[in-house]
Amino acid sequence: MNSFDSEQQHIFVETNNIRLHCVSQGEGELVLLLHGFPEFWYSWRHQIPALARHFKVVVPDLRGYNDSDKPESGYDLDTLSADIRGLIASLGYTKAHVVGHDWGGVIAWHLAQKFPEQLNRLAILNAPHPQRFVQEMASNLDQIRRSWYVLAFQVPGIPEWLIRQNLKDFVHNVFQGQAVRKGAFSAEETKIYQTALEKPGVLAAAINYYRQMFHPQRLWNLGQKLEPVTVPTLVLWGEEDAFLSHKLVEGLDRLITAPFKLKLVPNCGHWIQQEAPQTVNRELLSFLRNSSPSLAVA
Repeated sequence: MNSFDSEQQHIFVETNNIRLHCVSQGEGELVLLLHGFPEFWYSWRHQIPALARHFKVVVPDLRGYNDSDKPESGYDLDTLSADIRGLIASLGYTKAHVVGHDWGGVIAWHLAQKFPEQLNRLAILNAPHPQRFVQEMASNLDQIRRSWYVLAFQVPGIPEWLIRQNLKDFVHNVFQGQAVRKGAFSAEETKIYQTALEKPGVLAAAINYYRQMFHPQRLWNLGQKLEPVTVPTLVLWGEEDAFLSHKLVEGLDRLITAPFKLKLVPNCGHWIQQEAPQTVNRELLSFLRNSSPSLAVA
């Protein structure tokens, strides 16, 4: 992997009545990297050593994933956000820079809206703003087509059973099959993801994220008044995302009242931090280390 791996620590942190497995490296201001579906801390393998030169980087397996606890409940955004808020406190910090991809980005958006006092900066990688995503799912046929699996996941029990029967093909299709830069995923790397998903309870937990988001009560809550994001925000977006429509980045500036930068990365798919790691590392370091971000769209 790289020369920094020996400096990475695997730790377990108690938060919000569960135990999260985390990888930690570096010292300084706290940077949390939150992964998405169907990943675990390993999706940030290219970012951890680069950021750890300047920050204390902590990368949890989110609730239900890999080596973290897998309770039957708690996969709604409020509880998932409470997991991360408790993680910040358990690590001895009052604030963190929060970087999220996919579902980790959805959680990061929610944290920034509800608990801005606990965020220094917010960085989002190919992750929809939750209210915008629900709106697009209700009105944009292109997004509905891209997110057919979200609708399929609403059926109890069957999706995880089907995926388990075809796990190797599922992992290959989700990662290499949907990547634009195919070299991002070797056979060894896809096997590492497959092994993490084979652990008891992981698939059910991962799919519960989608079931909770589209629960009627949650949809009602997401449909309520939008709280603007008041912390400096960077959005990095692989332009050829097979899962998420371009429309999800339109008008984001209207939802953010702090300095905001949007950078579109061409010839790159959904797995941006793995498909374009050098670009992501450069942009994250520039953003997180800059004391006065400018308002810009690149």
